[in-house]
Amino acid sequence: MTQNQKITKRNGQIVDFDLNKITRTVERALDGFDLDKNKLIETIPSFYTENMPSQEINKALILSALNLTSVLEPDWKNFAGRLKMFDLYKEVKNYRKTDKAVPYDYEKFLDFAIQNNVYSSVIQEKYSKEEIKEAASFIQPELDLVYDYAGANLLIKRYLCEFDDHIVELPQEMFLSIALLIEQNEDKAVRMAQVKDTYLKLADRKISLGTPLLMNLRRPNGNLSSCFITVMDDNRDSIFYVIDQISAISKFGGGVGVNISRVRAKGARIKGIKNASGGVIPWIRIINDTAIAVNQQGKRKGAVTVSLDMWHLDIENFLELRTENGDQRMKAYDIFPQVVIPDLFMKKVENNEKWLLVDPQEVRTKYHQEIADLWGEEFEKLYNQLYFDAEFGNLEMFKFVPAKELLKRLMKSQVETGMPYIAFKDTLNRYNHNKHDGIIVGTNLCTESHSNVRPAKFGKKRIENGKIISETYDGLVHVCNLVSINLANVNSDEELESICQTSVRILDNAIDFTQVPIMEGSLHNQRYRTIGIGAMGLADYLAKNNIPYVNSADVVDDLFEKMAIYNIKASINVAKNKGTFGAYQGSDWQKGIILGKTQVWFNANSKYKKDWNEIYENLQKYGIRNSQISAIAPNTSSSLIQGCTASVLPIYSKFFVETHGKGSIPNCPPFIKDKFWFYQENRNIDQRKIVEIMSRINKWIDTGISIELMYNLNRDIRAKDIYETIMSAWKKDIKTLYYTRTIQKDGSSAAKEECVSCAG
Repeated sequence: MTQNQKITKRNGQIVDFDLNKITRTVERALDGFDLDKNKLIETIPSFYTENMPSQEINKALILSALNLTSVLEPDWKNFAGRLKMFDLYKEVKNYRKTDKAVPYDYEKFLDFAIQNNVYSSVIQEKYSKEEIKEAASFIQPELDLVYDYAGANLLIKRYLCEFDDHIVELPQEMFLSIALLIEQNEDKAVRMAQVKDTYLKLADRKISLGTPLLMNLRRPNGNLSSCFITVMDDNRDSIFYVIDQISAISKFGGGVGVNISRVRAKGARIKGIKNASGGVIPWIRIINDTAIAVNQQGKRKGAVTVSLDMWHLDIENFLELRTENGDQRMKAYDIFPQVVIPDLFMKKVENNEKWLLVDPQEVRTKYHQEIADLWGEEFEKLYNQLYFDAEFGNLEMFKFVPAKELLKRLMKSQVETGMPYIAFKDTLNRYNHNKHDGIIVGTNLCTESHSNVRPAKFGKKRIENGKIISETYDGLVHVCNLVSINLANVNSDEELESICQTSVRILDNAIDFTQVPIMEGSLHNQRYRTIGIGAMGLADYLAKNNIPYVNSADVVDDLFEKMAIYNIKASINVAKNKGTFGAYQGSDWQKGIILGKTQVWFNANSKYKKDWNEIYENLQKYGIRNSQISAIAPNTSSSLIQGCTASVLPIYSKFFVETHGKGSIPNCPPFIKDKFWFYQENRNIDQRKIVEIMSRINKWIDTGISIELMYNLNRDIRAKDIYETIMSAWKKDIKTLYYTRTIQKDGSSAAKEECVSCAG
């Protein structure tokens, strides 16, 4: 390059191009990395143009660094993350009009954010000036430099607060503000220590918050809950009430599950008139359009999974909701279908028997039972009666289909569309700690969270502002807040226990200041205090410890048993000071049944007998704070911020380029350079082995796991392999199956949407 070349600074000033200044920035960003700066510097002539804006030079350097990223030199993507953060510093520095190279001034920023309605005013209302000053001293700016480019880019674009079309918040200000709000109602004698503890575990990427918490906790009027499940009754009031619930939840960014199995089938009677009902599909199409119309504050369309029980007479049309062939009037392409399967169906598949489809309204009318609310022995007793009556012509609406053929149709839809999800109803309810108080009818959007729900009942009507309002009561809508523990950054059992304790406290505290957008969700929160502590980075944890994924079953079993111990102990400890969840009396917890197991079982089967006996002793004394504690979400996007692999599944590929609307970003797991041979790719693993490892985790998870199954059609996968994987999952007490992904022979794979609602 020649002398006297010019660049344009952010303020519009034209100055001499200074290669030494760029070199110093590169050296600063390379600190701690074993990379050759000259590889980057020598790319400058290829992109430099006269009077080039300085920020464009930074973008070009980032692109060059990303192009240099490989499994041999993965740290180029981390270097690019630092350049992205330096760019943020310059933008915020200019807006704040400060000379600080790293422009942190938390107290001043907090005043600005509250005055301009960027933040709610809660922090200044709950904390004194002295406490805020102390909190400001906790900030560690160097923790901004731990992100690779994908993480830094996502954090900046999606999560940091904006004002006047400028990003005005820095990452450590976000984490500290969240920590202050999470601990706002704690005892003043300990809460500043707890603020520091929470801040450091968030900032140092030990704990990943669910997206609504990370995005909205500090903003005015933001929803904080990740997961919702509601249920639709078979009447017009309930149907439109649930559609309104869905719109209210979607407005604030929550993901919704809705069970529709109570709704009468196509051709059923309405007020005695035959063939009057259009069945469930027209209502699903309205839910579909509601999800599109109420688009999560303009950020993305709403996200809804609709579940239907396998015995429902409309199940065959339901399985075709997202396939491209057939009548387009029977499609709902923006809905995520979920099939709820009882044990009896799986037994009939195994025995190659017929399966009976029925109309729930006819069952209600003739047998005075709500079949959608039954599971286990009660369901089988009614179903066998229906089966007998149908064979002898005593039912008006029914259909017999070969059970195995129906499962094949489900599998065909999965291969074509990635769905439906599967929820094994009897397994869900068998392990339900609150089976004394209701039934689980389906799961949330990502299939890892579930609890008892029931439709609202409708009472008197009144006129309010010219509108007829029905009084509702007795309804429950599942609500759950989520965090995930980043196992890639856990270095000891002692640290893991501390992280679990903080995670329980974070989520339990969030229940008390969360403003749920629907009344039935608030009632659920107080009745069950459901939380979901998950995990990510398991593949990294195993690689770091030189354990190939497919050989990890025993190690994983041990790890997640310890996590269960730490989480349960933490929730009991909170109950000691704050009391139990509302429905504790009569629950499995109160009866001494933990994760479906008795104290005798733990003494016979666990090597941590002392810990479990201590849990049982303290459970008897104090009860437990949260009725559900653990749930493992998919973490598709939040794992990028955490710099680890998503959830608890193997990696998709050791090195790949993610292509999306914002460009292409190279990615590889964090320890790939030194642990290349210990990372195993999911696409090359028999999914039955994955199910075995998931079953080991599932033993210690009181709700569920977002389990994606991946079939590489280049490896001559047969229908028999998919069938055997589903059967194995059911037999191993897996509660749910999430997406089915297929890698086609052309190298493409079935698309999968990220779940913003569930920890990313």
